[in-house]
Amino acid sequence: MLSVTGSPKALRLIQTAAAVFALIWLIRHYLFSHPDGRHALIGRPSIHDQPRAPHPIDELHKQGKAQFSALIAKQAFSVESAERDYLKRRGRRPPPGFDTWFRYAQDHDAVIVEDFFDRIYDDLNPFWALPAAEIRQLASDWKFRISIRNGNATQRTDIVRPWMDLWLDMVQKIAPLLPDLDLAMNEMDESRLVVPWETIDKHMKKEASTRQVIPKNQLMFAYSHTVIPDEEAVPKTEFGFEGSYPYWSLYVRGCHPQSPSRSGFHPEVDFTHPPPLPRNQPDYSFKGFVQNWTSTVSPCEHPELQGLHGSFVEPVSVSTTAKFFPMFGGSKLPANNDILIPAAMYWTEDTLYSGGESHGGDWSRKKTKVVWRGTATGGRNTKDNWTRFQRHRFVAMVNGTSVARAEWHQSPPPNFVIPNHDAYKLSFDQDYPLSQWLDEVADVGFTHLVCHPNPDPPFCAHTDPWYFVEPSLPMSKQYDAKYLPDIDGNSFSGRYRGFLGSTSLPIKATVYVEWHDTRLIPWAHFVPMDNTFVDVYAILEYFIGTKNRPGHDDVAETIASEGKSWAEKVLRKEDMVIYLFRLLLEYARLCDDNRDRLGWAS
Repeated sequence: MLSVTGSPKALRLIQTAAAVFALIWLIRHYLFSHPDGRHALIGRPSIHDQPRAPHPIDELHKQGKAQFSALIAKQAFSVESAERDYLKRRGRRPPPGFDTWFRYAQDHDAVIVEDFFDRIYDDLNPFWALPAAEIRQLASDWKFRISIRNGNATQRTDIVRPWMDLWLDMVQKIAPLLPDLDLAMNEMDESRLVVPWETIDKHMKKEASTRQVIPKNQLMFAYSHTVIPDEEAVPKTEFGFEGSYPYWSLYVRGCHPQSPSRSGFHPEVDFTHPPPLPRNQPDYSFKGFVQNWTSTVSPCEHPELQGLHGSFVEPVSVSTTAKFFPMFGGSKLPANNDILIPAAMYWTEDTLYSGGESHGGDWSRKKTKVVWRGTATGGRNTKDNWTRFQRHRFVAMVNGTSVARAEWHQSPPPNFVIPNHDAYKLSFDQDYPLSQWLDEVADVGFTHLVCHPNPDPPFCAHTDPWYFVEPSLPMSKQYDAKYLPDIDGNSFSGRYRGFLGSTSLPIKATVYVEWHDTRLIPWAHFVPMDNTFVDVYAILEYFIGTKNRPGHDDVAETIASEGKSWAEKVLRKEDMVIYLFRLLLEYARLCDDNRDRLGWAS
C-alpha cells in the first residue's frame, strides 16, 4: 500500500494540482465531445474530416450510374442478338445490309446497343408517310447535297464549304457499301425545318400502321430504285423558306399543342430590358438540379428560353421552312425536323475543337479551376438585346468582379441575378462572399466581343463596359483545369466531344440535340446544367468546396474518368461512321419503291 505523508502545505499543493488536472480533463472532454460543436475551439476537426451530409447530386450521380449499367447490359455480341433487339424495338425487319453493317461495327470494335440508334428512328420514321418517289425528288431538288453513285461519293454545291468537305470524307468511308443516294445537306449553323407538330404526329401514326415483320420468304433483300437518275433530274420543289423574326414564333409550331411554350404562347419581341431570371430552384428540377435532361434541353417545355437564348432572341440568320423533306445536319433544336448526322466539327483534326493529341494530365495534377474561353457568339447581339444572350450571362455570372458588384449593388451587369440564399443554401457570407470564392476558382472570359455592328473588333462598344477581351487559351491548356463548362454558341458547341474525351469534367448546358445523345448519361458521363445557369454556383460548390464546406473532388474525378473512358468507346470517328452507315441503310429503304418488302433476316 502506498501512502502520502508530509506537511499540510504539501498536501494542499497536491490537492490543488489534482483539482487543476481534473478541470483541464473536463474542459478537454467537453470541447472534443460537445454535440453541437459550437464551442469546440480546441482540437476542432477540419471541415474536410467531418462526415458528409447527403446532397441531391449524390442521389443524381447514383441514378446516373444505375442508368448506365442498365444501358450497357443491353449490348449485342452477335448479329442474331442484334436482330432480335431490332425487331423488339422497331417492330419491323432490319434494312438490307444489316449484316454487313454489324460486321463493320464488330470489325471496328464498336459497342453495339440498339438504344444508341433511337435518334435515327425519331428522325426518319415520319418519312414512312411520304411516297418513296417524293422523297427521292425532294432530295434531288436541294442544291447542297452529297450524292453516292456506284460506290463513290461526291458533293454538289455552289462554292467551297468546309462542312461539306468533312461530311463528304465521312460518307466516302462507307460509300462502297451503300446503294446510290442523294443527301440534302444543311450548310448553315442554324436548324432549317420546323414542321407543325400536327403534321408530324399524323406522319408518325402512319408509320406505326406500316410496321410489320414480313415473313422471311416474302422479303426482298436488295435495294432497287433509290435515286432519280442524274439525266432525269428536273427540280420541281418550292421549299418555302421563311426569314422572319422572331424565330420563336416559327419554332413553337413544332411543339405539342399542350406544351407550356405553345399552349401559353406569348411572343416576346422587346428584348431591350434585362431578362426575367429565376432566383429560386427550378420547379422541374430535383432539389434544384437537373434530373430530366430531355426536358431541360427542350424549349417547348421552357417558354422563358425565348428571352434567354440567342437562338430565339436574334439568331445570326433565319432560313426555316415548314415543308417536310429529308435534310441532314449536325445539330438541331428538339422540335426541328432535320435528320441528324455527326457534326462536321467532330470529324475535323482542328485543335480548336479537339485539343489535338493532348487530353489532359492526371486529375491530381490539375488545377482546381473552372475554365472557359470563347467568342461572344450565340446570335446577333446588339446594344438593345445583348443582355439576353447565354454566353454573356454565363461569363458575367462566373466572374468575381461582376458578382461583387451585384453583391454590393454597385451597378452590376444587367444580365444576371444571384439566386436567393435559401434556394441552394450556399456557404458564403459577408466574411467569405461568393465573389471572393469565384476570384479564387474561376477563369472565364471572352476572346472576342462579337457584336453588331462591330467596327472595332475584337472589342464592342455596348459590351466593353462589362467585359474584358482575354487572351485565347488552347483547348490543350484548358485541359489543365478540372472543370470545363460548355455553352451553346450560334448552335451546338463544337468542343463538347473534345471535353468528353479529356481528363477534365464537362459541365453542359444546351438547347440542342445531337447524334450521340442516347449514348451519354447525365451525372455519369457529364454534369448537366440548367439553361438559366441558376444552379451553377451550387454545382461548383458541391464539387470544389469552400473554406466553409468540403467539396466532392472524388465524385468529380469519377465522372470525368468514366466520361472519358466511355467517350473513347462510343464517340470515336469509327462510331460516327457506324452511326452514319446504319442511318443511310434506313434512309435508302425509305427511298425505295419496294420499301414495304425490303429487309434482312438471319
